[in-house]
Amino acid sequence: MSNLTKALMEELTVEYVKVGPLQIPESVVISWVIMLIVVIGSILLTRNLKVDHISKRQAVLEMAYTAGNDFFVGLLGEKNKCYVPYLMTVAIYIAFSNLIGVFGVKPPTKDLDVTAALALMSIVLIEGAGIRARGGIGFLKSLAAPTPVMTPMNILEIAIRPTSLCMRLFGNVLGAFVIMELIKLVVPVFVPAVFSLYFDLFDGLIQTYVFVFLTSLFMKETIGDEEE
Repeated sequence: MSNLTKALMEELTVEYVKVGPLQIPESVVISWVIMLIVVIGSILLTRNLKVDHISKRQAVLEMAYTAGNDFFVGLLGEKNKCYVPYLMTVAIYIAFSNLIGVFGVKPPTKDLDVTAALALMSIVLIEGAGIRARGGIGFLKSLAAPTPVMTPMNILEIAIRPTSLCMRLFGNVLGAFVIMELIKLVVPVFVPAVFSLYFDLFDGLIQTYVFVFLTSLFMKETIGDEEE
């Protein structure tokens, strides 16, 4: 177990990259690389788009976009489709952050600061959507629903939501690492490689889905009354 503890401590330790006088967290540098890859990939994949006689590449892109758009619009409603680009962008970033572990790179989502930042961004979006849908006065009134006695609990819920999103994403990514280390201790050959592929690919995508789904669900709860 000492090896597991040592490996866990190394995994939780935030590494820094020195750029001149600056000490930049490794997770930030990897995030920059991911964003650069996504931007360049987006430019290359969206070149020469056509209305008629589209290529297979464009057909696949349109199918992926339509599936994502329909999923989020189905949750949030047509009136709130303006939030879909943000949700899809976050999903792409988290997916790439989790999948990058396949190449032996430490995923940014193993850094608690990264998951906390993602959660805070989501809660700003959630509450901002509520204010936009209800108006400032209507949003304040919702904090006292269904009775003024519930106001402290409603305010506490606003603080709990980002904590839940943060710890769920961070905990599941870190939990996968712990399980992998335990498997390596018990069965050191072949089996760990199979499970590693599962956690890096499928579990990473599942965590992406859970994060954006919960964000969308919280948004729906915040603006649901107005949508109806």
